[in-house]
Amino acid sequence: METAIDSAFLRVRTNMNNPVHRKNLILLMIGKAIGLAIVFGLMRTIIPQAAHAQGTDPTSDPLATINAVNTAWVLIAAFLVFAMQVGFVMLESGFAREREAVNILAEGIADTCICGIFFWAIGFAFMFEDGNRFIGTHGFFLQGLPATYGTTGVPLLAFWVFQFAFADTASTITSGAMVGRCGFIGDLLYSVGVTGFIYPIVGHWAWGPDGWLALRGFHDFAGSTVVHTIGGTISLAGAIALGPRIGRVFRRDGGGPMPPHNIIIGAVGGLILWFGWYGFNPGSTLSALDAAGIGRVSFNTTLAACSAGLVALFYAYLRSGKWDLGLTVNGFLAGLVAITCPCYWVQPVGAFFIGMIGASAMIIGLETLEQLRIDDPIGAVPVHMFAGMAGTMSLGLFGAGEFGLPTPTGVDTSSVVTGLFYGGGGHTLLVQAYGTFAVAGATLAVSLALMYGVKLTRTLRVPQAGELEGLDIHEHGVAAYPEFVVNRGLSPYAGLPASLTSSHQPYVKPVIRPVAEEGVAS
Repeated sequence: METAIDSAFLRVRTNMNNPVHRKNLILLMIGKAIGLAIVFGLMRTIIPQAAHAQGTDPTSDPLATINAVNTAWVLIAAFLVFAMQVGFVMLESGFAREREAVNILAEGIADTCICGIFFWAIGFAFMFEDGNRFIGTHGFFLQGLPATYGTTGVPLLAFWVFQFAFADTASTITSGAMVGRCGFIGDLLYSVGVTGFIYPIVGHWAWGPDGWLALRGFHDFAGSTVVHTIGGTISLAGAIALGPRIGRVFRRDGGGPMPPHNIIIGAVGGLILWFGWYGFNPGSTLSALDAAGIGRVSFNTTLAACSAGLVALFYAYLRSGKWDLGLTVNGFLAGLVAITCPCYWVQPVGAFFIGMIGASAMIIGLETLEQLRIDDPIGAVPVHMFAGMAGTMSLGLFGAGEFGLPTPTGVDTSSVVTGLFYGGGGHTLLVQAYGTFAVAGATLAVSLALMYGVKLTRTLRVPQAGELEGLDIHEHGVAAYPEFVVNRGLSPYAGLPASLTSSHQPYVKPVIRPVAEEGVAS
């Protein structure tokens, strides 16, 4: 025992006599001291504020204000919305090429983690707390806020979980049009800008207690504009800044989108998103006691998705003579996006036509991007931006003039929303159009600045060799399907007609063969 102690003491004395080791030890101790000082400083600042906010204010007694039924309803809806992340990564990875499937999942998980931290630190305060017409100015780290949010009867932390799921949805939408060539570091950088600043600040305009669009009478029940148009517009900015994937030949040039590597996974992901939408739209009542409103929203959500899916299905057949699964999936998703804004204020007939409008807007968006040579592998921009804007404006046509707003104990019909087709004139339509175009325009301008700023760091797009190798191997060092050896021949033109690739490198048909197990001849 003494020998071990003597040996350890001798090593310490020897190291201290070495000036390099002594310097490193001193720097290490200084760094630890600074780190501890920062941690203790945050603890002294945050924890006492939280205790004061929740313990010394007699009006913040949670037992006096919390509605348990509404809280349970909001949390169940929040969990459904968060489950949409599974649908998103399945949809995107299935519609993409196999060489970037792992990258899509890694980005989705990383974006979720970034969103959680920044929406807690600053995003929620920017979006849902008062300040001025453009941004919330207090409540950072959720400090100094009441135990419940507003008059909802829902605890602040439960409401935060629900809204975090919405913010995460917007963040995931953003990556859809950037699949296949965006660098992972670039994704991390722009995700901070999206979830910490762009989404919450622009969202404050419509959903903040003193947002300038809300004060003008703009309505967006569950986020056709706030979530989907913002997410889709940022995605458009990213696609413009990145440029198309290597080998992408657009329809105006005689080509078309690159084929998905697993349409089955993509379609299943789309259905999971549909399921999650039953948290997205009905959950936005924030009240389990508005039974009629929840039922109406659920029905309208379903009907819009069905009519939109059929529009896309038959359009695809008329265009190509084939029943296109991919376009049908994007069709019902566009219907879901479109009905998200007006779902509470319209009758079933209105929901039926709004779904058709959403699918039609999505189809127009697809053709527009092909003409503009903007590469969107997943269809994020047509589904979310085009259909989101169309759905928001459709409230000005189909608002039934019967429904007001849900309350913690039921519904308030003292102020209803009436559209043009129900005798309300054109005022609501003009306000809705003004609001959604204002949000889209502002978001596009700021997002282009963000994307080109990240581009200056040379992290937004992977090098050409990395793109040809595939983002999974280049960025993550792993293949999505390691049990197979995939020989792409370094050709980005797999699935395209040979006539379209004659001026480029020769088309090489992918060869897939099982890897021989150890000890078994291949």
